Amino acid sequence: MGPERDNSHLLVFADDWGRHPSSCQHLVRHLLDRHQTLWVNTTGTRTPRLSLSDLVRAADRLRRRFSSREPLPEHLHTLSPHMYPGFRSPWQRRFNCNLLTGQINTALSHHFGHSDEKRIAVTTVPIAADLMGRLDVDRWIYYCVDDFSVWPGLDADVLRDMERQLVAYANAVIAVSPTLQQRLADLGRPDAPLLTHGIDLDHWYGPQAQAAQSQPLPKWWHTLVCATGGGPVCLFWGLIDQRLDIEWCRSLAEALIPQRGSLVMVGPQQNPDRALTQLPGVLLPGEVRYEHLPRLAAAANALVMPYADLDVTRAMQPLKFKEYLATGKPVLARDLPSIRDWADATDLLSDAAGFVRRALQRLTTGTPPEQLAARRRLIHESWSEKARQFEALLQD
Repeated sequence: MGPERDNSHLLVFADDWGRHPSSCQHLVRHLLDRHQTLWVNTTGTRTPRLSLSDLVRAADRLRRRFSSREPLPEHLHTLSPHMYPGFRSPWQRRFNCNLLTGQINTALSHHFGHSDEKRIAVTTVPIAADLMGRLDVDRWIYYCVDDFSVWPGLDADVLRDMERQLVAYANAVIAVSPTLQQRLADLGRPDAPLLTHGIDLDHWYGPQAQAAQSQPLPKWWHTLVCATGGGPVCLFWGLIDQRLDIEWCRSLAEALIPQRGSLVMVGPQQNPDRALTQLPGVLLPGEVRYEHLPRLAAAANALVMPYADLDVTRAMQPLKFKEYLATGKPVLARDLPSIRDWADATDLLSDAAGFVRRALQRLTTGTPPEQLAARRRLIHESWSEKARQFEALLQD
């Protein structure tokens, strides 16, 4: 027999399901055997512009909506509502509020019926604020994963206002980093518990990871990486945007070129600094599926997080960080508040010169034994354990 089903349904507002494995997706996957879930694919945190990156993003959303998709997990339903892609003006907010309210309440009725089960709404994005009090749900949870008011390219003032509204109304708030805990306290919610990100242990350890690592490397690896001479590779994966430190990337790439090495940065691009795309020794092959990351990590010599020291990076907790640690490879990262608890398991740097110097050292020596020993506590950071804690907070 499976676990006993809980008497509540979930309504979740977050990034498109299946687009990339966000923390909310990891958590919900572990709750589906106990909670029927309606997942609302959201948009609108950034006013669209006539730029190439926005056109590419819009085309990608249309392709995902109308192309054949992988079957959804049992007990999961998704909704991609029609809405105006912006919340900058009062009329846009009213228009979207009215449009979304009708679509979501209809979907709730269709998927959950008229049962007595409690309905819990969970949102990772402030744009759900205007829907509070208008949807047929019993409880609102704000799962705070980023400070969107300082994200590059977003409508900061609007998102800041909506987040204040969201924090004031929510029945409970949850933060993924100490910096976000403090932000929520400043907004009047000193009760926010801390729930740090987890890791999919099966994906990075054991037979599943070994099978992935035995797969051939993608064709672009041979075309791009091997073409540089087959030297050492420093690898980054994730969203490539303006949070990256151009000077760190430039300095590391220049140091690798004499060794015929390269800085490989895989992931979708969202208005990165144009200089990054023109740096010699920096390879940008594009987006890579989550299941292929263990193979790329196995082929790399070191994994790097060259983020700039910004308000937005100090607030976030990089989802990739614990994944990096699980590979056993040397890990070099900007010294950020959310990862200092793992300082004994990695190299945290605060300047470009130190970052490059330590990277070159680790390319020679590999991961120190004491860092590998410190990483053993990843076994206690599984997403299944994080989901258990998350579920308790939802019901509290």
